[in-house]
Amino acid sequence: MAEFLIRKLEHFTSLSSEDKHALDQAARQRTRRIRSRDDIVHEGDVPQGVNLIVDGWACRYKTLEDGRRQIIAYLLPGDLCDHNVSVLREMDHSIGTVTAVTLAEIPAETMRQLTSGPARLSQALCWESMVAAAIQREWTVNIGQRTAFERLGHLLCELYVRLRTVGLVQGNTCELPLTQAEIADTIGLSVVHVNRTLQELRSVGLISLRGRELTIHRLDALQRAVQFNPNYLHLGREGRHLDSNEA
Repeated sequence: MAEFLIRKLEHFTSLSSEDKHALDQAARQRTRRIRSRDDIVHEGDVPQGVNLIVDGWACRYKTLEDGRRQIIAYLLPGDLCDHNVSVLREMDHSIGTVTAVTLAEIPAETMRQLTSGPARLSQALCWESMVAAAIQREWTVNIGQRTAFERLGHLLCELYVRLRTVGLVQGNTCELPLTQAEIADTIGLSVVHVNRTLQELRSVGLISLRGRELTIHRLDALQRAVQFNPNYLHLGREGRHLDSNEA
């Protein structure tokens, strides 16, 4: 159940079999299957534990009183939804599914045990939380400073690299189950502008889209064109000094 989380954490440090077993057992305590475009958590709900995305795509979002929505994060397989959320009285945003999602619900006490246990695993989980915060900072820059072409290209680069990190890329192709309306709600553009920008990315030979699949033909070229630097994802095994002796 924790396969994708383990793959992601091992971009920080090599985990021991005991670490992996602890994560897998935590993820097996309770699971739920939720249909696509449905809510997992509503703004105002009392947090009940930590959700791990086992399979499928979800998103965090905020909705204004007049119905306008801003997507503020995408949650992919292996992503945890806030380690320390149980310290809050209520949720300040909603989490909804993009596709059908399998969730592992990890009780707050189990999460506390994992994050206060052996240094290697607790530091790896801290790294995961810090990367989530770094992604949020990058999204702020994306909306505040980048052009439409750069915003959309940057988002596609990030999703591709994050999926590749957990082994969910085939060649230069990955799943992209987002509608143009969802992309618009993510990068602060109209649907018409998103459509036009996608056509521009296609026309210069950087990407192609077929159904729910994204193919990036020239990743290096796309990264240069949209000023994508993956350093904020911290994938350089910064915790290698903590590597398990089993590695």
